[in-house]
Amino acid sequence: MEFKQAYEALKQGADIKREHWAGFWRKNSTTIHLHCKDGTIVPFSSADTFFTIDNILADDWIVNGNKSTGTELNVSTFTFGEAIRKLKKGEKVARKGWNGKGMFVFLHEGYDTNENSKFTGNDHDCVNPYFCIKNVDGNISTWVPSVNDCLSEDWKVV
Repeated sequence: MEFKQAYEALKQGADIKREHWAGFWRKNSTTIHLHCKDGTIVPFSSADTFFTIDNILADDWIVNGNKSTGTELNVSTFTFGEAIRKLKKGEKVARKGWNGKGMFVFLHEGYDTNENSKFTGNDHDCVNPYFCIKNVDGNISTWVPSVNDCLSEDWKVV
């Protein structure tokens, strides 16, 4: 997720981190601390301003939940780019603006046609990954995002 959304969660008491980090950022009463194997650092007082700026501009932030209060976070929705990243990790996503209850999109990994299909002969070696959507009626269909889906910022994890 983009830092903007992660920062909103941080303000609400969640720990946030980058995907490749072992440590995390946590808000204390008046500052933000970076907790890592070498101890605790205040990132915004670091002499390496590029470290802080590079992290703020990154789009691979993860929210680790609200450690301080245990309450549910109100983190804003995200872009289609973030939805793609989540789909690649096996998560299910949906648009907040979709009217149908229970609808969501997921990524099907594809398959080897020689083992799992009705294809005969050697016309196809495999079926590439593709998007699927669970419809309101419970059926699953292949799915191609519209331009509006790609440009929207109201995606959420289901």
